[in-house]
Amino acid sequence: MAESGNGATPQPDAPAGAQPGGQPQVKFQVLAQFVRDLSFENAVVRGDGVLPPGQPDIQVQVSLDAKKRDTDGHYEVISKYKIESKHKETGKVLYLVELEYGGIFLIDGLPQDQMHPFLLIECPRIVFPFARRIISDVTRDGGFPPLNLDMIDFMGMYRQQLARQAQAGAPAGTKIS
Repeated sequence: MAESGNGATPQPDAPAGAQPGGQPQVKFQVLAQFVRDLSFENAVVRGDGVLPPGQPDIQVQVSLDAKKRDTDGHYEVISKYKIESKHKETGKVLYLVELEYGGIFLIDGLPQDQMHPFLLIECPRIVFPFARRIISDVTRDGGFPPLNLDMIDFMGMYRQQLARQAQAGAPAGTKIS
């Protein structure tokens, strides 16, 4: 039997797409990324148009939604970001950003019991830098210092949602808030 170019000996009894040891090979690909919805509201310009001095209080909310698409192995994951910046002393809103950023992924060969966490942890983690850049650009273009979001712990979010669902006695779903 001839050796393959990577030094591994082919397994004559292994099914197509399987790795040595009987593990199926997982195929993963980002097929598309897109802005589904984007809104920026500059509340400062409704007043006197002057940005008040001091540090703002910025609240960030993130939620995730995943669904299977009609094509086999294709999944859509939407990350939803709502960011509200308020003046710390007066509590007046400075700006509001709402972004729904999506990705379409090809996932094949992943065991079904691992699909839910993969969709709601790994997929958002992969597209997060692109959503982060959009938020930074839109806040800068809106007349404010660019907002560079800190990294988001999608695994921690996933675990918190599972804990909330377990407390409520609800089955784990594909929607995470």
